Amino acid sequence: MKRKVFTLFFILAILLTACGGNTPASPTADINALYTMAAETVIAELTQTAAVNSATPDAIATNTQAVLTATSVPTSIRTATPTFTETPSATATVLTEVPPTDEFCDNAAYVTDISVIDGTEMVPGQHFEKTWLIKNTGTCTWQEGYQLVFGYDEKMSGQPRPLSTSVAPEETVEVTVVLTAPIEVGEYQSYWRMANIAGVNFGEFFYVSIVVR
Repeated sequence: MKRKVFTLFFILAILLTACGGNTPASPTADINALYTMAAETVIAELTQTAAVNSATPDAIATNTQAVLTATSVPTSIRTATPTFTETPSATATVLTEVPPTDEFCDNAAYVTDISVIDGTEMVPGQHFEKTWLIKNTGTCTWQEGYQLVFGYDEKMSGQPRPLSTSVAPEETVEVTVVLTAPIEVGEYQSYWRMANIAGVNFGEFFYVSIVVR
């Protein structure tokens, strides 16, 4: 800007110098016209420069917006909602609980006493046999190996006799144990029950009750 103004004034100075000297002075109207033209040129330059300067912020803003718009991520990408594919979880294996079944098919129930009714008097150390009638209330047949076993209370040196025959379900059978009365006087009970060939006890308890005198 300053360079252009300086150049214009330099041109005016040359023109004025050329107009001096021995050459007859030009008409005043021509000199005024030159001044007017130079002034208009200067004003035009100033106006153009001011216009450029005043337009710069808007132009920069416009260009900046254009650059941002040109380099911005497309709207379809910026506004797109990310989607996730859900990996199906492994299907849990549901174990159906199997209803418990009877571990044993054996069962027995007391029917009646055959020998030595309750309260029978014995002398100390007396040997005797106690026999009960019992019933097979299970679903398995009692075979060889099934026998009486001691339960609790006073054992009285009891020795069970083996079964003499097989016993099907719902059948009855007599079972016997050989006992010895205690030495000391008093009342005694001895409880017994059945056991299968695996040695597993089952069924009801049945007992003998004596009085030692």
